[in-house]
Amino acid sequence: MPSTSPFGRTVCAMVTPFTPDGALDLDGAQRLADHLVGRGGCDGLVLSGTTGESPTTSDAEKSALITAVAEAVGDRARITAGVGTADTRHTVELARAAEKAGAHGVLAVTPYYSKPPQEDIAEHFRTVADAIGIPVMLYDIPGRTGTRIEPDTMLRLADHPRIAGVKDCAYDLFGSAKVIAATGLAYYSGSEELNLPLRAVGGVGYVSTVANVAGPAVAAILDAFDRGATDEATRLHQRLLPLTELMMASGFPGTVTAKALLNERGLPAGPVRAPLRPASAACTGALLEAYGKLGL
Repeated sequence: MPSTSPFGRTVCAMVTPFTPDGALDLDGAQRLADHLVGRGGCDGLVLSGTTGESPTTSDAEKSALITAVAEAVGDRARITAGVGTADTRHTVELARAAEKAGAHGVLAVTPYYSKPPQEDIAEHFRTVADAIGIPVMLYDIPGRTGTRIEPDTMLRLADHPRIAGVKDCAYDLFGSAKVIAATGLAYYSGSEELNLPLRAVGGVGYVSTVANVAGPAVAAILDAFDRGATDEATRLHQRLLPLTELMMASGFPGTVTAKALLNERGLPAGPVRAPLRPASAACTGALLEAYGKLGL
């Protein structure tokens, strides 16, 4: 089912490949992006999100990554660039640079650590949206930022012509459903275990870390639901849960587990940057076993 959202429907939160010595691997990024779009079931890519190790990549690396991936995928997928920081001025700079580099949209997270009040959060997002001519996806992940974008704030922000979507990691299905029902915001699940439940209440898709390694299996769940095969969608959702749990809830960050599996499969990934450390041999073995059971 094609998406009418400017961000796509089956969106991968792509890892950022590095060379063995830790430098940005632009050739690897192009090859991985081409794989995810061509064979991985993805019609959108988020670059320089948390999974893309945005805290440890420079502004110049972020722009170079967008340019390289845009060149690789052309018009086959929508590219959304992570631009979130705790500093409104810096976020605006990154958003403008992302637009110039060829991104179709930006992903902006709630300013973290300083815990601004709701009206300050709203003004932060309006300032970013006012500074660019491409759509903005809000990233609501209070478990990392310390602050929720409250549903009432979402309702106010939905009036902005360039605030078009939400990556939802708030774990509040009721609140999300209320905003979906009252606005035109395109809601994306940012938590794989909620991909199907959020779609059932009006979400348009997902932004998935697991899609780095199992994109077709993640997409098949929504495909089944959208053609009315709800029992099949549930079965496919349940089938993916063991890999999802190992990748996202085993004590290792999703970046670490995704790169471990990609490296084992011979796809571009490379090392993680400190303070992250590579997955242990035991973790990698368990990931490979769960991945193998999917029959991909």
